[in-house]
Amino acid sequence: MVTSTHGTSHRIFQDHPEVLAPIFDALGMPLPAKADIELLTPDATELKPLERRVDTVLKVEPSDGDAFLLAVEAQTRKAPDKGANWPYYVAYLNAKFGLPVLLVAVCRNRSTANWAAGPFECRVGPWVSQVTRPFVLGPDSVPEITDEAVVAREPALATFSAIVHSESPGIDAILNLLARGMRSFDKSTAKYWAELLEVGLEDTPARETWRELEKMVISYFPGRGTVFEEAYYDGEAKGKALGEAKGKAEGVLRVLEVRGIAVSDEVRERVVTCTDLGRLDEWLGRAVTVERVEDLFLGESDGTAS
Repeated sequence: MVTSTHGTSHRIFQDHPEVLAPIFDALGMPLPAKADIELLTPDATELKPLERRVDTVLKVEPSDGDAFLLAVEAQTRKAPDKGANWPYYVAYLNAKFGLPVLLVAVCRNRSTANWAAGPFECRVGPWVSQVTRPFVLGPDSVPEITDEAVVAREPALATFSAIVHSESPGIDAILNLLARGMRSFDKSTAKYWAELLEVGLEDTPARETWRELEKMVISYFPGRGTVFEEAYYDGEAKGKALGEAKGKAEGVLRVLEVRGIAVSDEVRERVVTCTDLGRLDEWLGRAVTVERVEDLFLGESDGTAS
């Protein structure tokens, strides 16, 4: 299943291939320039009703070596079917493009990373006909970023590192350093990386920590009541109030529906566009007892929406 962590990890690989540096270091190869890395179709579907899709496929053409493919898979937990699917991806891509394939698994906890390293064998008795050994980018192979200067210089690697280490004990310190480092960016750049990281942290506790730290990224003077900070908090408050009003409006209409009281389009529009929480509370109370929908608005001077 495609998740936020999947999407963020592969958006980084596609847009910022410099995060692949640990792989090339391990291979003893120089990191190619972005122009040397080409995004290919990840579709590994055959002409039968069985679809398989690799998360990201990149074609790498080193300046002094042979081209090869990187097949990148984000893996947040152990999955028994990968023992069959991953070898298929490697074999299929090799056959389709005629290039060797390096399978890379991105994992954010050590248990999953140790499992993902394989090897995954296709064996009959003592004979092994195929072995798949993914290259794992996980907490042990992706360094923690501990220098604000690295955040400013290599934001893609710093963001990716935080996602990989999102379940590590030191994640709070990593995120605090990231927030401080991102304050050196212009507003639009800081917003891009801050939001990308928030999505990538997905359902981990670290995401809530980062949501608080994002306020420091947005404002250069957090806690000082600047225009930027007030605008941020005002937007949060308005969003919360609108959500609460929507919930109350739906409650009013639901009560009327359950009681079998007909609601015209005009009344429905008046209720759902009302943002006055006090008035919505009154309507919700009346919805339990009124016999006609018009009685919902008794004592009100006009029929305009609030």
